[in-house]
Amino acid sequence: MAAERLSMRKIKEVLRLAALGQSPAAIAQSLRIGQNTARRYVKRAEEAGLVWPLPPELGEAALAALLFPPPPAAGTVRPVPDWAEVQRELRRKGVTLQLLWLEYKAVDPDAAYQYTQFCEHYRRWRKRLDPVLRQEHRAGEKVFVDYAGQTVAVVDPTTGELREAQIFIGVLGASNFTFAEATWTQTLPDWIGSHVRMFAYMGGTTVAIVPDNLHSGVKHACFYDPDINPTYQDLAVHYGTAVLPARPRRPRDKAKVESGVLLAERWILAPLRNHTFHSLAELNREIRRLLEDLNDRPFQKLEGTRRSQFEAFERGALRSLPSTPFEIAERRTARANIDYHVEVMGHLYSVPYQLVRRAVEVRITTSGVEIFHDGRRVAAHMRSFRKGRFTTDPGHRPKSHQAQLEWSPSRLIRWAQKTGPSAAALVQHVLDSRPHPEHGYRACLGILRLGKRYGSERLEAACARALHIRGTTYRSVKSILEHGLDSEPLVDEQTSLQLPKDHPHLRGPDYYLPQGDE
Repeated sequence: MAAERLSMRKIKEVLRLAALGQSPAAIAQSLRIGQNTARRYVKRAEEAGLVWPLPPELGEAALAALLFPPPPAAGTVRPVPDWAEVQRELRRKGVTLQLLWLEYKAVDPDAAYQYTQFCEHYRRWRKRLDPVLRQEHRAGEKVFVDYAGQTVAVVDPTTGELREAQIFIGVLGASNFTFAEATWTQTLPDWIGSHVRMFAYMGGTTVAIVPDNLHSGVKHACFYDPDINPTYQDLAVHYGTAVLPARPRRPRDKAKVESGVLLAERWILAPLRNHTFHSLAELNREIRRLLEDLNDRPFQKLEGTRRSQFEAFERGALRSLPSTPFEIAERRTARANIDYHVEVMGHLYSVPYQLVRRAVEVRITTSGVEIFHDGRRVAAHMRSFRKGRFTTDPGHRPKSHQAQLEWSPSRLIRWAQKTGPSAAALVQHVLDSRPHPEHGYRACLGILRLGKRYGSERLEAACARALHIRGTTYRSVKSILEHGLDSEPLVDEQTSLQLPKDHPHLRGPDYYLPQGDE
């Protein structure tokens, strides 16, 4: 008995050393046993589904029964697992082949296959499936997206012009549930919009999105580190997912979507080949009808349909949609002016005054403008389309006790006084005419910088004329200088033109008397 216990202790030590990564030769040398003996113990543990460390409740007798099971009696029929059910269960989060084998073995421990045989039979069954169906994808893990190579013509009803619509395809990895729609282009706005509508159709998001290396989604394709388009990355952040582009020259990475594209061309686009469409909306209505049929079409080598598999185990594994759909944004770089405002498409938005003359990044959507500095959002405003106007957050203005701020109205006036009294008066007028003085900083700077091109004397004369004609804007001063009007004498508004009393073209009241009244 003691020798048997010693043998089991050695077997445990073999398993421990193997888990530490020791080779059979090193294990044999350490325990003074043969290398083949060490290999045999490790293989028996694998067949029994044992992983080090062993469960504390597993006694030596139970361990021996697992490692050295009695051979099945002659004529014993081994229960064959439902391999399709095994395939479906493996797609659930946290489910492993070892767990399924333990559940299978618990039903009939004496007749059941050992772990190695269980895995081998499963692999043989799986090889009979299509390559795409053989890939093991966890529920809610990945969605594969791409465009079909085939397009659909749409006829303009007024001009008869043909325009080719692109077909976007998205396929969930586990259930093969499919989404399809038509867009005019493969450009970034259509690419992003299709993702938003795909997630809405599926009712949730996946852990990852796997696109082909389309330029709209991937700026620079690279085997090891592809560069994701910033807007595409924003979409991923908004939906709490990740973008994992398919590797170049790795067809299995995108086999799922290529199969989806093939099915969409076969069951959606081919039936539409003889249809004439006059709008994108009309085309998408027909695509949606045929898409529902595709998702309800039974599998050829598995039980159920795409929709039944989706409803059974993948819908519940999807992540919840955010409260609002993603809104496509444009990114630009800008610099905050001395009035602590950033110009975006002709409108001026404020940033904290500390960012004067600092470079910032602007994110523009149809409804809002966000401004970032050093990767941190520093301002957010509602989008305005009124050019030349200001949107100012009062919290961005300098406090009253910060009079030492580099730029101030008094400094601009002192600078203008170096040009002359008219320039100073014009600057003062511009600052006084704005709701807030800082709104006039840009105009004042523009006026004073005209002196670098035209000289101080001409600028002073132009400012005098601008004040005289009440054209107190940057454009007015610039126009005066461009047309040389600064050298023209100023005409007093009180001076009026005196006409002569006698002139050959003047007619008296007698001229209008009727003829014959003389």
